[in-house]
Amino acid sequence: MRNSSKTPEFLVVIPARLGSTRLPRKPLADIHGKPMVVRVAERAMRSAAQSVIVATDSPEIQAVCDEHRIECLLTRADHPTGTDRIAEIAQQLKLPDNALVVNVQGDEPLIPAELINQVAQALADHPACAIATVAVALENPVEIANPNVVKVVLNRSGEAMYFSRATIPFVRDLTSGVPTKHLRHLGIYAYRADFLQAYTRLEPAPPEQAESLEQLRALWNGYRIQVHVASEVPPAGVDTQEDLERIRLSWRP
Repeated sequence: MRNSSKTPEFLVVIPARLGSTRLPRKPLADIHGKPMVVRVAERAMRSAAQSVIVATDSPEIQAVCDEHRIECLLTRADHPTGTDRIAEIAQQLKLPDNALVVNVQGDEPLIPAELINQVAQALADHPACAIATVAVALENPVEIANPNVVKVVLNRSGEAMYFSRATIPFVRDLTSGVPTKHLRHLGIYAYRADFLQAYTRLEPAPPEQAESLEQLRALWNGYRIQVHVASEVPPAGVDTQEDLERIRLSWRP
């Protein structure tokens, strides 16, 4: 491991598609005069990224990005995951193998710019890892037991051992007094470009299919994932109409 005070060079890619089931046409949802995908890109531009690119299969999303001077590249429509879409962007740009790419979800209009910098820094500081991601402390027993809240267990080096929708680690004896920390995984990733190309050739893994967690494919195939534990929980993203209304009410440019 190496520690560096210098912010690494990286680019942000924001996958965006219109096919959301819970909130149709989500990337184009208006947030105080601008579509959500534009708001996300503008927030990402506050980070130290050298460039911010929206990756989409929708000419409509591309037109909106063009209107707001947001760089946008069209991709194939048949990508099964956002990671596959980002891999196509890495190919289009002919990125060198060691380039760092941060995946910012297109429904995170309030994502802190510093969190984007931190996940890129975590990957830059751990050259043996192919991926970096973020977790936060989880203390609410209801959330710890909630299968919609993804948990992660780390090794002593801060690398992910396993991600699960189940309660991990499971505390067998609540009276033992053994200190146990639960961590919630947040869906922001930094990748090395060579891993992105390798990922597109990997078959779905049994744990990934059982848990419906894409990151388990990397662990299953022996790739190492560094996890940055953030000190603060970032604002929630947008999954439903209720989430969108919450963002609109609390919006501060």
